[in-house]
Amino acid sequence: MPTPSATPLATETPPRTNRSILRDLAFLRLWTGATASGLATWALPFVLGLAVFDRALAATDLGLLLAARTVGFLAAVPVAGVLADRHSRRGVVLWAGLAAGAAAPVIAAGLDRSVLLMAAAAAVAGAGQGACRPAYQALIAEVVDAGRRQQANAAMTLAVRVTTLVGPSLAALLAVVLDTRALLVGIGLLWLVAALVPGRGARPGTAATAITAGASRASFVSEFAEGVREARRHPWFLAGLGALTAVIATGYSATGVALPLVSRDAYGTEVVLAGAMTAYTAGALAGALLIARWRPRSPGRAALAGLAAYGFAPLSLVLPVHPVVVMAAYAVAGIGIELFNVPWFTAAQREVAPDKLARVSSLDFLLSYGLAPVGLAVIAPAIDTFGATPVLVGCATICFAAPAAAALVPSARTFSASPARGAAER
Repeated sequence: MPTPSATPLATETPPRTNRSILRDLAFLRLWTGATASGLATWALPFVLGLAVFDRALAATDLGLLLAARTVGFLAAVPVAGVLADRHSRRGVVLWAGLAAGAAAPVIAAGLDRSVLLMAAAAAVAGAGQGACRPAYQALIAEVVDAGRRQQANAAMTLAVRVTTLVGPSLAALLAVVLDTRALLVGIGLLWLVAALVPGRGARPGTAATAITAGASRASFVSEFAEGVREARRHPWFLAGLGALTAVIATGYSATGVALPLVSRDAYGTEVVLAGAMTAYTAGALAGALLIARWRPRSPGRAALAGLAAYGFAPLSLVLPVHPVVVMAAYAVAGIGIELFNVPWFTAAQREVAPDKLARVSSLDFLLSYGLAPVGLAVIAPAIDTFGATPVLVGCATICFAAPAAAALVPSARTFSASPARGAAER
């Protein structure tokens, strides 16, 4: 259980207010920066895909660039978690955004000239993206009072989903008047917004003490290990992270690989693929709007039930159902994923020791998203070997079973080791 010095007591939780979180200038600046970083993160692979369409980049080179970006992301996440707890979280966001912003025009300069230069710049862009994630999560806890963090996290995820929904149309319109290099430079400008707009948060006292205490400093490995130990003190976190990792490695992989195959082979049209992905994003928007206000009696179990709803996505691809059924299943999955995400982030910001929050958040991103490429790499050969039906049934079973198993952990009911503390924010 977190010590009183590291985690606020339930009686210290400020009352919630009906005032919109977006009317808070400090959060609005943070939200604007995070939105810009999300748009830049999404736009890079899309713009590079346009370069393949224009024959300025080979498909194999695109794969290399995206792999380099992923490597940069995974390498930066744990380092950024340590730096964001050791130093200013605002400073980590600044330097990460500047690095990613500088990488974008370098990618543009390497187009048609040097794939290796582009790959190196893509790795730097990925590192900037990875470094921002834990720092932004920790900054929310500094900028927003405890009673409004669920609303704040919902606003953050709404921005991500709106970006995903309108981004393709916006990029396609810009591509009519701008070439690929100009679009890449535009991505760099978005990263500058992400770097420069957010303000400085009110540093938690425990973190400030940790930063100034003593002249000696432990190694990065030792400090990251402290974050791992902090995570292990929260059984609900370990259980939820295991369930999230399992769902992403299987359910997301089914979406990324099996959905296009089923759309092509079973329905003979790309409409099912496009419709399912649009329905998923629309469902996620609805889920974020719902959870911004809804306070279930057992928030942890409700969140895990939402996570389990992703199992309907691969399950809908097993039988020859009407395309509307597939789209409805993906809409349910989208609603469910946000019913999990928002309480999950809010609970971590409430329960984890403030001076270790960035490291615990980096562990979250490292495992949940870091293992996703493994699932993507395995599912296609598995479908070739065993067939689509057993693989999809297996993915759906894991999506249902992993959150159900996590819900058996007692503290998972409220996402808190203290039921009273978990109830204080409802």
